[in-house]
Amino acid sequence: MKTNALDISVIGCGYLGAVHAATLASMGHNVVGIDVDAAKVEQLARGNAPFHEPGLDELLQDGRATGRLRFSTDPADARDAQVHFLCVGTPQDKTSDAADLSFLLSATEALLPHLSQGAAVVGKSTVPVGTVERLRGVLSARPDVQVGWNPEFLRQGTAVKDSLVPDRLVYGVPGGRTGAFSPATGTARGVTATLDAVYEPLLRAGIPRLVCNFATAELIKSAANAYLATKVSFINAVSELCDAAGADVAELSEAMGLDPRIGNRYLHAGLGFGGGCLPKDIRSFRQQAGDLGVSAVEDWMRLVDSVNLDQRQRTVDLAAQMCGGRVSGRTIAVLGASFKPDTDDIRDSPALDVADRLAAAGAHVTVTDPKAVNNAWQRYPRLRFEKGTARALEDAELVLLLTEWGEYRRLSPADAGTLVRRRRVLDARNVLDAAAWRNAGWTVRGLGTSPAAAHQESEVPGTKGAPTARQAPASLS
Repeated sequence: MKTNALDISVIGCGYLGAVHAATLASMGHNVVGIDVDAAKVEQLARGNAPFHEPGLDELLQDGRATGRLRFSTDPADARDAQVHFLCVGTPQDKTSDAADLSFLLSATEALLPHLSQGAAVVGKSTVPVGTVERLRGVLSARPDVQVGWNPEFLRQGTAVKDSLVPDRLVYGVPGGRTGAFSPATGTARGVTATLDAVYEPLLRAGIPRLVCNFATAELIKSAANAYLATKVSFINAVSELCDAAGADVAELSEAMGLDPRIGNRYLHAGLGFGGGCLPKDIRSFRQQAGDLGVSAVEDWMRLVDSVNLDQRQRTVDLAAQMCGGRVSGRTIAVLGASFKPDTDDIRDSPALDVADRLAAAGAHVTVTDPKAVNNAWQRYPRLRFEKGTARALEDAELVLLLTEWGEYRRLSPADAGTLVRRRRVLDARNVLDAAAWRNAGWTVRGLGTSPAAAHQESEVPGTKGAPTARQAPASLS
């Protein structure tokens, strides 16, 4: 992408900041990323992401090679920037459901002495309503500084694409749409014009741009996540109804998704959502609604959160049912540790939560994951971890698919059957070809998809006898 280069700083180089810095550099801007974590800065400066995100290492290495991207721990290195993007984390507060803004406020205070004349400070973090006004208070000594809010809509696993080809760009600016354009000429002014210059290649490519006031921009990301969470929790609640009624939730959701008013995205029943964003965003949204006296939204979000968390215990209970009523002493293999595929993020991972609950109930649990094992093993001492799928499956009496990585979806049921002690699989993501696995002699259960098999949880043997050393089939190595 070619553009008129701007000098830009990105404050906070975690997941959001590292991706944003790398993609801005790929657009042709000169970018410095600032973070207090020296080890993280050193790794990014070498062109390596400190977390797994497809395509990010390549962007980092390209930025390093062209000289357009650098990283530092010193806020003074941002002094020449015309635009400063705040990408600092806003985690859930330790004592409530509200967002913790302390890191964001501290980063703004640290940046304040290094702002050049007329610079723009633009937030990207997900924040509650009223945050911009608090930041403007911090910046009140610098009336020349422009302030804007530009919420992010990144999805882990596709964040690079989401940055380079976004669905939309949102600008929160003083005065909203009215204040964003000159009444005489209709041209953008102030921070709107600045952001147009930053995103020139994207606007030229036809990416939609929405200009709004600060309150709207602050609410957009949380409202979007709340709606997505509602769809997920709705279909998961319906999956329980399907189990009770003898229906198949996969067929039901397929039919629902063909209705253009509904659509099929996020209408897939399973273990539910986790991660560092969606759960804390809906809780913050609920907190904001409660603070503003909007009980309907507050109660709705509480139910959505509850349904999602209930899926985890429902999965544990189904695992016990498949093991004859209890998991104590059973050997269980768990496929997946990250909260979703194509990431190594284990924050609020439903897979690890279920695995840990099974271990707490006395099961011998081995967890495997293509990317997240190193992040998980120190935090979950009750669990055993294996990097290889075949080793994890050895002697298992029950297999749980809890994160829908592509390699697990493509597993050969015949080959997997030679490794386990009992051919029983609980597909808590409803992604396996259940018919193919049953044809290979497996008992298969899902969440809301297996009414016909509910009555039979027999001791279906694998081809293994006593535990012996075994060469893994090629498809599982």
